[in-house]
Amino acid sequence: MNEESASSCHPAWGVLVPARAAYLEAVAPHYDEVFWDVAQRVERLGSLGKTDIAALVVWKRLTAQTRWVTALMSLPDSQVRAVTEQAVASVQDFSLSRGEAAKAGRGVLSELPGFVRGDALASAVLTSAAPGRMAVYDQRVQRAIDALGLTLTDRSGRYGRYMDLLDTLLEHSGGRADGWTARDVDTALYWAGRNRQ
Repeated sequence: MNEESASSCHPAWGVLVPARAAYLEAVAPHYDEVFWDVAQRVERLGSLGKTDIAALVVWKRLTAQTRWVTALMSLPDSQVRAVTEQAVASVQDFSLSRGEAAKAGRGVLSELPGFVRGDALASAVLTSAAPGRMAVYDQRVQRAIDALGLTLTDRSGRYGRYMDLLDTLLEHSGGRADGWTARDVDTALYWAGRNRQ
């Protein structure tokens, strides 16, 4: 992110801080139980299986009536776990920057049906593998990014650039995001973008 973009982070916090507060007030405290259940299994097993991915599809409120679901469910769980194990290792590799780790993990997931295009489900999978480091991306987040005048294009490698953008936002919060994680920023963006078309 260039310096001009970094300077646009300061006004973004005037939107993100109240959006995060509104999100916490409006969303049921139990909503993320499925996500945390998956994250605990990933921590214990080091990979995600088809059941974990299915749970994240429901958590993200994505449709399961698509060809990729049939293709994914037709794979042996051991094959899915072999791929996700590599993705988990990538996002947990602290020798890489957050953006580089996200890009590497996202690249590995592209081997699975349903993960070739789009970052919504992939970001949920990667965030469950490193909840203190990664963040979820979706169309609402993108709408908020656009409305805030920040730049995140849909060209290849978007998820890694998204994590770089969140790092820049956190770095330029002016103390307003002390203690925030990338996941806190994504929920603020999600809430800020929920009613934008």
